Amino acid sequence: MQQNQLIDPFGRLVDYVRISVTDRCDFRCVYCMAEQMTFLPKKELLTLEEIADVCDSFIELGTKKIRLTGGEPLVRRNIMHLINHLGAQVKNQNLEEVTITTNGSQLPKYAVPLFDAGVRRINVSIDTLQPEKFTQITRWGKLDVVLEGLVAAKKAGLKIKLNTVALKGVNDNELSSMLIWAGEQGFDMTIIEVMPMGDIGSENRLDQYMSVSEVQNKLSQSFSLHESEHKSSGPARYFNVGETGQRLGFITPLTHNFCESCNRVRMTCTGQLYLCLGQDDNANLALALRSGGKEGLKTAIIEAISRKPLGHDFAIERGLSNQAVSRHMSVTGG
Repeated sequence: MQQNQLIDPFGRLVDYVRISVTDRCDFRCVYCMAEQMTFLPKKELLTLEEIADVCDSFIELGTKKIRLTGGEPLVRRNIMHLINHLGAQVKNQNLEEVTITTNGSQLPKYAVPLFDAGVRRINVSIDTLQPEKFTQITRWGKLDVVLEGLVAAKKAGLKIKLNTVALKGVNDNELSSMLIWAGEQGFDMTIIEVMPMGDIGSENRLDQYMSVSEVQNKLSQSFSLHESEHKSSGPARYFNVGETGQRLGFITPLTHNFCESCNRVRMTCTGQLYLCLGQDDNANLALALRSGGKEGLKTAIIEAISRKPLGHDFAIERGLSNQAVSRHMSVTGG
């Protein structure tokens, strides 16, 4: 493996890549997208072979961790081909870890194949344990299917972290009971503020938004939260929960951004490499790969990292909360 060449202008080592393999999803979560979505034509997406080439190039430049996201990554046809390829890179010690962020709907089918491929950790997005409310939030999702998937994943040996978006007036009175349930299941949990990305139709993020700092203060009244030394590759700040023995993370892109230690970039399913979640500057890796092969691709990656910005500027108080950037989270990848 080559020595890591991916150092940004602020001296940060960029060794973590999140890759969206599809913008499509079998849910329509109210904080993520409109119910009637127009998805990208399939011909505009990178092939799985091209995504593998991108991953290999990042690995050769020193990338340690790759997360596959979406949309819902497990709805992409033949996705296991890519996951098996990355799992082989882990087994060959070229890559430390490949992880998946999923809504859980496909886990009854894929839990065992994921583990067999070399995946050891997954993040599962779940915002409520009430079936009717779950369908209201996801519009198309069924809670019993996701719970079945969590059971299958746990049985397969996958370590699970729950991602929960705090939604004012929707699930804010349920976060305490969800934390208890997560502890009983042996799951870590991360609570996230809504992110101002993409048009979500008639919904308004100002109505959905609640500060995770407020959530933390409320949970602290019922739980013993002790700051943890645990550091993941992502932006969460972690606490040990005395009552459950599990970890609780908080991600606060609006109230306290997490940019100073940012070690990651994100690529869309069309090959656009976004250097910052909250800014639009990007590099066209699809064009670089198709015109210059893998060497041209690596040159484009290095050039892009050389202009990675210091951070984003999501600001709820400046009226940017409903749509700070036009692309959807499902396009950029979670």
